[in-house]
Amino acid sequence: MTEVAKLEQQLLEFEQTASKSFAEAQTLADIESVRQEFLGQKGALTNILRNLSQIDKQDRPRLGQTANSTKEKLESLYLKRKSFLDSQELKEKLKTEKIDVTLPARGKKIGHLHPLTQILSEIESIFLTMGFAPFEGPEIESEYYNFDALNFPPGHPSRDEHDTFYTDVDPSIILRTHMSNMQVRIMEKSPPPLRALYCGRVYRNEEVNARKEVIHHQAEGLLVDRNVSFGQLKGTLNEFIRLLFGKPLKTRFRPDFFPFTEPSAELDSECPFCNGSGCRTCGNRGWLELLGCGMVDPNVLRAGHIDPEIWNGFAFGMGVERLAMLKYGITDIRHFFISDIRFLEQF
Repeated sequence: MTEVAKLEQQLLEFEQTASKSFAEAQTLADIESVRQEFLGQKGALTNILRNLSQIDKQDRPRLGQTANSTKEKLESLYLKRKSFLDSQELKEKLKTEKIDVTLPARGKKIGHLHPLTQILSEIESIFLTMGFAPFEGPEIESEYYNFDALNFPPGHPSRDEHDTFYTDVDPSIILRTHMSNMQVRIMEKSPPPLRALYCGRVYRNEEVNARKEVIHHQAEGLLVDRNVSFGQLKGTLNEFIRLLFGKPLKTRFRPDFFPFTEPSAELDSECPFCNGSGCRTCGNRGWLELLGCGMVDPNVLRAGHIDPEIWNGFAFGMGVERLAMLKYGITDIRHFFISDIRFLEQF
């Protein structure tokens, strides 16, 4: 048998074998495997065509035409079988992945405000109804407004690096440690009588635990007018507590010390969860510490270019996270900052 006859016989047998394999393929993976075996770059047809170089030149065109015809037939068989298997696979998927068009559409989840944003908004709304105007100020502050103008002596412990974050900008430039840095700033620009509320982030170099965070939020108020009394301070704070917790609560003042107020006090309220009988939230004391407050020190008024012989006033400051923890029954301040969706969805 001549070489030409051998190649013709190989092409015929090849076509028959490949046609049978394509017809027997049962899955898309099978049909792809058969295509690689017979028609791929390293397939059987490629090996047969390599032998054309051994054939006389006058016979090559005829054999080449036969080989191309065989290749076209097999490619057509491959596409038909693949189309059939695609259709079969889709039918099987539809049997198990039916869509119930009568079900209601799945709506998109709509986000909501962070619990700290919610309570900050509530605090601002309450004091706005009392005539307090909102103010904003810098988080990067000078020691003058953060300490000196507020009657802090040079050696006061809070100036130490254990409490305050100092910057590389200048030895006197720090991250504000409290919202009280706004008191003198506001008095410099707003002549009395004035009522101001200012809220924002503050920074303390403290060990983080369930009750303390390096970054937290404070809300502070300042009122300066003629003949302001401690009784007006208590009345203002009592009304705030009533509106925040949704019911009137007993309150009490405990003497304390803040350099920028004199006299100074801590305000406690009756525990809103047990009505003063004692529970886990209040440590069975029946009372909760809410905020610090006091009458503005005359030296602070003078720093704000206000004559303490004519004007006086009061100031109060509260930790926003602390109020949120009390109102919502949250036991760990760190929950506010870890962005756990399971926690945030509760509010």
